[in-house]
Amino acid sequence: MQKWILLLLLSLGIAAFVTRPDYLHTESNPYHNTAFVSSYGGLPDTLNSLFTGSGKCAGCHSKDPNFFASIPGQVSPAIPMPDAWDVNPTDMWRSTLMANSAKDPFWRAKVAHEVAVNPGHQVEIEDKCTSCHAPLGHFAAKHDGIAHYSMEMLLSDSLALDGVSCVACHQLSKDSTGFSFSGQLYFDSAVIYGPYGAGKDEPLLYTLPMETYTGYVPMYGQHMVESAVCADCHSLITEIVDLEGNYTGDVYVEQATYHEWVNSAFSGEGVDLPLGSEGSEASCQSCHMPRLDESVIISSGYAFLEPRSPFGLHTLVGANTAMLEIMRDNVEELGLTATAAQFDSTLSRTLDMLLGQSISLDIIESGFSNEIDMHRVKVELVNLAGHKFPSGFPARRVFVELIVDFEGDTLFHSGKLDQSGAYILGADELGLTDYERHHDVISDESQVQIYELVSANVLSSPTNVLEQAALSLKDNRLVPYGFSMNHPAYDTTRVEGEVLSDPNFNYSEGEYGSGSDVISYELPLDVTVGIPYLSSAVVTVNVYYQSMPPRWVESMFDYNSEQPVADFQVLFEEHGSAAVLVASATDYLAGNTSVSDVPFEDVSVSIGPNPSSDGVTIMSWSGMPDAKAGYEVFDVSGNLVKLGSLEGVSGKKTLQLPIAKGTYIIHVNYNGGTKSLRAVRL
Repeated sequence: MQKWILLLLLSLGIAAFVTRPDYLHTESNPYHNTAFVSSYGGLPDTLNSLFTGSGKCAGCHSKDPNFFASIPGQVSPAIPMPDAWDVNPTDMWRSTLMANSAKDPFWRAKVAHEVAVNPGHQVEIEDKCTSCHAPLGHFAAKHDGIAHYSMEMLLSDSLALDGVSCVACHQLSKDSTGFSFSGQLYFDSAVIYGPYGAGKDEPLLYTLPMETYTGYVPMYGQHMVESAVCADCHSLITEIVDLEGNYTGDVYVEQATYHEWVNSAFSGEGVDLPLGSEGSEASCQSCHMPRLDESVIISSGYAFLEPRSPFGLHTLVGANTAMLEIMRDNVEELGLTATAAQFDSTLSRTLDMLLGQSISLDIIESGFSNEIDMHRVKVELVNLAGHKFPSGFPARRVFVELIVDFEGDTLFHSGKLDQSGAYILGADELGLTDYERHHDVISDESQVQIYELVSANVLSSPTNVLEQAALSLKDNRLVPYGFSMNHPAYDTTRVEGEVLSDPNFNYSEGEYGSGSDVISYELPLDVTVGIPYLSSAVVTVNVYYQSMPPRWVESMFDYNSEQPVADFQVLFEEHGSAAVLVASATDYLAGNTSVSDVPFEDVSVSIGPNPSSDGVTIMSWSGMPDAKAGYEVFDVSGNLVKLGSLEGVSGKKTLQLPIAKGTYIIHVNYNGGTKSLRAVRL
């Protein structure tokens, strides 16, 4: 009988949702009435013709007051675990940008900006933008026969304000995800899909509570753990308009994070993949919803339930720390339901991903090059993400700062930031009137490597008006490992501009698809310092990420007569938009060995033990010239922390590293030469 009812519900399609009994949301219901909703912290417990709010899901999928559910490592029969890690989906999700997508002040300002530029397109712009940022309101309105969903409707719609909430993903049709894109979403009625219940060896789904209190039937959906479930919003194709607001009939790829993943080794669908990349498949959820192997009871109030494994954490973080900080600091003003502490947790996870899973950085050469008769530093960046870095909204950028410092004097500085840490000096002053080109070789301080998408209008002028974006002047964003120009998805994931002639982009060790880039800095340093002595010059490379660069954002404020723009301007100027340091590396310049009186290879210097647990290590040397030699110890910031002398052609000396744990650089300087060593204190 139950199976027959389920088949009937599915056959009725989305219209079946309106048949759910009214008593589910009346005051007589002891579990889901307006008094009970207070325990959800303001999450909506309301419903419309197609969806229900996250507050209803929170009734079972938030913190378990009895400490049985949402705790990794739970056993059967369950035991209370009050001191264990709580991983309930509600509290992890509610402070993410997904949860707050409809309340995001930058998004609201951008919609208002687009409408102000082309007021005749307000209906189309607002309808398109709300499809992904407010899907519960947008698609219920479409289901009810409303042709277009507006921002005015959103502001008074509690479910629209619920953002990308539980059912926005778990109700997505299993037969349509990954095919439509650009906010064309399709939902199945009265069904909640999850990752459990697939095989005969799994515990049966216990459907009664969800059916009783929500009207939904829980079912297994393989698409819940596949990247395709993210595709419909995370590839966006827009219709192009000219400067008079006329549609040209062409389209533009505004963002294509899903397709970038498809065109990578991680999707398993790559073409001409680099050697050894097979078997490196990973879904979007692998990073953005990492899975725990420990067993978890997934619903509170039912301690007899079998624990499930694996369990996907609803962390859902990306890289946008700036907006999370604005939200954390303006919870009441923005009408948010998460606490500052919850935002701090999401910020911590975001930084962990940004600093640990975005790029690797290495200085692969640092010294004097006889080939170019000057010092050269080569820097390699490798994209660790499963899509371009940066990806998503076209404002985002990554840039590289390189500093050469000699005894407190800066000899070379590319990518210098102003005091706010938001503006790149020499690159941002002109706003959107121009842009920095891609560089394979940098030989002047005024040049800086910026990885970004630069959109342009029909006149080929850079623009931040998304509806006017008609072509890409530049797209040198770091591509993912396995990225190929021969892939069928290359039409939506193209690289553009000078990067196309860079032989070191996405190419390493004779193989394309490396997801890397090598920048060569040819340094016109002041040789009056003396090339051999420049071996004490410190080379520092910093890589920064910025989600809202002032260069991209500030022209929006010309339209601050629109309230959402004015509101965002206040928040933006109060918070600032300082870039986030993603990676840093330090090295020293090696001198020109041709001027040494002693053959460089004849001098041997070593240290051990290395690493050292107590900081005590032995320096050994041989082949040293008769003249007295000296050593210097620097920390990774280039600060001199210790120095001393070495006497004799060969010998040993006990060296005590500073108390602080970390890496230290040791320079042994002798007549005409320098040897550099790295020492680590654990």
